[in-house]
Amino acid sequence: MTGITTKKLILTTLTGIVFFITSGLLTGCKDNISYDLMVEGRLYLDNSPVTIYIKDGKIEKIKKTTKLSGDSDGVIIAPGLIDNQVNGYKGYSFVNIGRDLTLEGIHTITKAFWEAGVTSYMPTLTTNDHQIFLKNFKLLAQAKADPETLGSIPGFHLEGPYISPTDGYRGAHPLIHVREPDWNEFMELYNASEKNILQVTLAPETRGAMEFIDKCRELGIVVGLGHHNGSAAQITEAADKGAAISTHLGNGMANTINRHINPLWPQLAEDRLTASIICDGYHLQPEQIKVFYKTKGPDKVIITSDVSPLGGLTPGYYLNAIGDTLELKAEGVVVYPKQNVLSGSGKLQPQMIGHVMKVTGCDLATVIQMTSTNAARLYGLNDRGEIKPGLRADLILFTMNDYQFDLKKTIVAGKTVYESKK
Repeated sequence: MTGITTKKLILTTLTGIVFFITSGLLTGCKDNISYDLMVEGRLYLDNSPVTIYIKDGKIEKIKKTTKLSGDSDGVIIAPGLIDNQVNGYKGYSFVNIGRDLTLEGIHTITKAFWEAGVTSYMPTLTTNDHQIFLKNFKLLAQAKADPETLGSIPGFHLEGPYISPTDGYRGAHPLIHVREPDWNEFMELYNASEKNILQVTLAPETRGAMEFIDKCRELGIVVGLGHHNGSAAQITEAADKGAAISTHLGNGMANTINRHINPLWPQLAEDRLTASIICDGYHLQPEQIKVFYKTKGPDKVIITSDVSPLGGLTPGYYLNAIGDTLELKAEGVVVYPKQNVLSGSGKLQPQMIGHVMKVTGCDLATVIQMTSTNAARLYGLNDRGEIKPGLRADLILFTMNDYQFDLKKTIVAGKTVYESKK
């Protein structure tokens, strides 16, 4: 049972209210509105029992109730999760690691994310050849407009190639493709994406970075600082220019840094920078997550997966696009042995929810804010990330027991796209 009512029945009362429910269609005669779907469960914000009515892919109304039917009493309803950094999944990469990207591959990733509880995600293209960028941005623009993806791809994230070339800070990004910001080159990519690049992650210390940030902000593009060794002054200047997020804070850094002068402290101290953090249990230690959360506060943290294209595959060794070896470990993390650095996670956001709650002591409403609402606000996705009338009906129904997230149902744009058989 998942809290979605599909019984065939007629309810009548002396007040003249008549509801007819059949195959998920609900008609209320009092307000003369036909609903496409009704879900019930406990609202993630305050655990109150609610019934949510859905029409034309949107939340029509939310009604507080006193009693839930069947097994719905233990089911939580929350907005679908939003992941701002997805490098690929199930062997498909957005920069052609292993095999060419195809529409079929994008559909495979999208459906796999629905089956996990992620209803929106930003395909992330990491440092690579310009022609591969052009080809894949064009393909992703097609996928974004494809009715089969149901609007689950709001836009794209370009992580690199304008990052630090220095080992450690560069991470697993191929050095051969790292370069300084080039606005003409970027505009080719932006146009190929049909103006759907929502974020660019760069290194603020690179020549031309500040002018590049200025131009991105004129287009409404969110600028992230990542894979960099920027000084405190450069980080402050980047924030002055409009940089808004530290991309996977605490990662994309050298293994050995000066304990006082390094890019971590000034990013933590800069209140204008939101911190995206990878909470898979490997990219950050528990005490780091706790400190980042305490320092930034729940309004300025975004939990991201940074999931690798190797995510969802069998643990083992794989080659990337330039022939370097990557290892997907059974624990759910990908490493790049050549540089002794991490290369993305093997886990998705829902697998991080319980870990974050346990480490920080935050409640469910707060962790959902950090896995959904904050990203929607940062990228101007005003149609999702919360449960309110008029917003997209992107909903997840799940249970939480002993910090374990157990997905029951996923609804995207008012359509049930996944339902647990358990």
